[in-house]
Formats: sequence, C-alpha cells, structure tokens
Amino acid sequence: MNILRHTDAGYSRKLSALSAASSLFDSTIEQRTREIIEAVRSRGDEALLELTERFDGVSLTVPQLAVTKSEFFTASLTATKDLRHAVALAHKNICTFSKKSLRKNWEGTNNQGAKYGEKYDPFQRVGIYIPGGTAPLVSSALMTVTLAKVAGCKGIVVCTPPGKNGQINPALLFALTCAGATEVYRVGGAQAIAALALGTPSIPRVQKVYGPGNAYVVAAKRLLFGYVAVDLLPGPSEVLVLADATANPAFIAADLLAQSEHGSGHERVWLVTTSSKIITQVEREIQLQLPTLPRAHFINKALDQNGWGILVKSLKDGIAVANSLAPEHCEIMTSNARDVSKQILTAGAIFLGNYSPTVLGDYVAGPSHELPTGGAGNSFAGLTVDQFQRRTSVVEYSLPALKKSLSAVATFALVEGLDAHGRSASIRVTNKPKAKR
Repeated sequence: MNILRHTDAGYSRKLSALSAASSLFDSTIEQRTREIIEAVRSRGDEALLELTERFDGVSLTVPQLAVTKSEFFTASLTATKDLRHAVALAHKNICTFSKKSLRKNWEGTNNQGAKYGEKYDPFQRVGIYIPGGTAPLVSSALMTVTLAKVAGCKGIVVCTPPGKNGQINPALLFALTCAGATEVYRVGGAQAIAALALGTPSIPRVQKVYGPGNAYVVAAKRLLFGYVAVDLLPGPSEVLVLADATANPAFIAADLLAQSEHGSGHERVWLVTTSSKIITQVEREIQLQLPTLPRAHFINKALDQNGWGILVKSLKDGIAVANSLAPEHCEIMTSNARDVSKQILTAGAIFLGNYSPTVLGDYVAGPSHELPTGGAGNSFAGLTVDQFQRRTSVVEYSLPALKKSLSAVATFALVEGLDAHGRSASIRVTNKPKAKR
C-alpha cells in the first residue's frame, strides 16, 4: 500500500492526482470499445459470436446465445440449501428496501386551477449486465434484476459472459431465476451492451441498460447513451475507510483486501486517517491476512497501483478528502460516525461504525450495490428502483383555467416571437365551439 502524509512535500498535488479520472475515461479503452460497438451495429449476431470467441475463448452458434428453460430448471435443481437460504435472505431485504423507494403517481392543481401531476410506469423492456470473468457475481443479479421486477418491468433481459465451458454458472442462473429475469444471453463485455442498446436478430433492443462491469462495459454504456438510456457508470470497485484512533486495524485491513480482490487491477482503496499508528497497524494486518487469501495475486496488483494510506491533519481534512475522492463505498470508523456521515456528500454508499463492513452492502443489507465509481459520485447516485420507472407529466386545463393563463402565455409568445404558440392557446377562447341546442 502506498502512503501519503499531510507533512509530505507536494502533498496537495499528490492528493489531487488521486482524484483524477480513473480507467473509466481511458482513451485506448474508448477507441477499442467504439470498434466493438461498430462491429455489433454492422454485423449483429455474427459479431457477437466472433467477439465471444476472441474475448471469452468460447465458440458458440446463434441458437446457443440464449439460455434455455431446461438450463434454468437444472440450475434450480442443483442449488444447495445454503445458496437457497442466502439468496432468499438477500432477495427479501432488497425487495423490502426497493418497495419503499418506488415513485407513486400524484395529482394536484396549479394556481390557475389546472390539474397537473406525474405518473410513473415501468420500462417495458430493460437490459441488465451481470459481470462474469474471474467471479460469477450472483449478488449483482439480485441487486439489479430484483429492482426491475419490483418496478413491474415485463421484459428483464440479462447478458452475462459464459465460462470456458460455454455455460453460465448455475448459481448465477438460480439467482437470476429467483430475481425475475425473463431472458438470459451468454454474451459479455462491451458487445453485450451494444447488443442490448442497438439490438440484433437474436437480442431485441431494450429501452434502458443497467449493471456494473469492467472499463469496457462502462465505456460502452457511455458511448451508447442516447441510443438507449443508461443508469450510471459503475466501474471497478472502490472503498474509502475514514478512521480515527478508535478504529480496529484488523477490520480496516480486511475491508481493503475485500474490495481489492475483484481482479481487474483497477480497483481503488483508500485509508484516510488522523492516526499514523492506525496506518502502521493496518499495514501490518494486511501482511498477516493477505497470504491466507486465494486471490492474493489480484489483491497485490490493486494495492500496488491504487491502494493508499493517507494521513490527514484533522478529521475535518479527512472529510474533505473523502468528498473529493467521491468513493463508491465510504466506511466511517470514528467515535462519532453518524455525525461524520452527515458531512459526506459524494459517496455512493456509507457504512457506519466498526460492525458495518462494505460486504454487507455487497450482499445482503438491502440497497443495491450498483454504485458510481471513478469520481462519478459527484454527480450520480447509486441504482434505485425508481430508475426502472419512466416518469411522465400529465396536464389538464379547463376553460376557466385556460382563461386565467392566457395573458401570461401571450406575453411569453410575444417576447419569444412565436406567434403560433400564443394563438394555439387564444384560439380556444376566441373560437370555442358553440353549445349544441
């Protein structure tokens, strides 16, 4: 882990560098992603098969892209008792949390007496990306598909990369079934996002794309915005631990290691603390815990590139650093964690105290773990169920309400030089239909 102290020469400059854009905005990745998108746009399923063989090492035919009902059934039969319990527990918490967040239709009256309001309808066909690669993210299936189901989406389309055997992990298929997926395709990477956004003969296009992924997946979502709606830009995992001398160094080390093990090498972890002793103790704990972990080679890469222990002068300075970095996950291990959390304004999710590790949010707490990364928390919030709802405003004027508004409409039309705008309102008063006798 790299160390930065407020007493170091160039501290402010180095701290600013840590806030720089992550791999989400890598120009080489963007260019390669453009080429993938264009291949899918021009050659459809043929490109999907070619790219799946190139990137996943799997040779498929077009009929094999879609997961069959029998595969779903087999996955359900082979699910262990422990897996069923874990999925049920997490699914219930996610459902309960999501139902509380649903937007509801409302209606009111404006000052001129017209009725107005909003209605919320579920998107009819949504696309969700579930990463595969070195780890089948069963939890991501629950944290995304469940929200679509709660919102009432009819078509819930999932793309996820196949394993080397050409199959989807059965535990992942089981979770997708429980969460409510209606279609699953064995397609990964930027090509999956392109297929969902643009459509191919085998994968009809969707209205909105959701889900976390690697830098190529996120670049594809960014480049295809406009062809399709997207949720947010969740890239490689991040955690920032804000700690004072009361924090438990073993807990901190475990959490930094956990968020470093995903495997992309672009994961970012930060310990921001007022205590130099805590930094020393956490470093020692990392050395003790790391050799016991099977994914140590992934963790070492992430810690070497993007692991930082930052010593700040005061807790106030630590809060400022946290807000500047806008971390995906922010753990607050201080004596007054709840009070400190009120000043954290850019984190994707906040975890309070020594007994609220990020992994609970990853798996079972209830809120979706799809969160903004790479500094995007300055502008984006995490995934919520209302992002699966389409908002429409509804307006209804009576003739008396229209008359009360006519003067203001005429003024706006005159100032903007749009005569037809004004007439479209006034004609309803000057030429209103005569009553039938």
